[in-house]
Amino acid sequence: MSRDIQLKERWEQLVTILSDQFSQGEDLDLDAIIYLIGVQELGKVHQTYVKDEKLNLMHIAICRLLEPYGFYEFEFFDEDGWPHYKVKEELPALKAGEQSVLMKEAIVNYFIEKQLIE
Repeated sequence: MSRDIQLKERWEQLVTILSDQFSQGEDLDLDAIIYLIGVQELGKVHQTYVKDEKLNLMHIAICRLLEPYGFYEFEFFDEDGWPHYKVKEELPALKAGEQSVLMKEAIVNYFIEKQLIE
């Protein structure tokens, strides 16, 4: 099976699983899934977040997702328990479609690691 087809199938499976658990009938989009990963990584799931915190949660998720690709490295948790990452390598200039594929691949790999999908 080609890598692209396998990624597409895994992505669709993941969207279905997460949407069934966290949405009221609509498929979660890429940003919503990134946000969920940020909440998961912070570990404070039963909390309400303001707009700036939501952006920070998405940033945490992106750093965590791209860490295995060598773009970020975990540094420390601050006094409030928020993880901090440092940039190891600047992201290459990618077209919107390429960014989407990279993030979907990173998300699929994250959930394979977490054993939610195979």
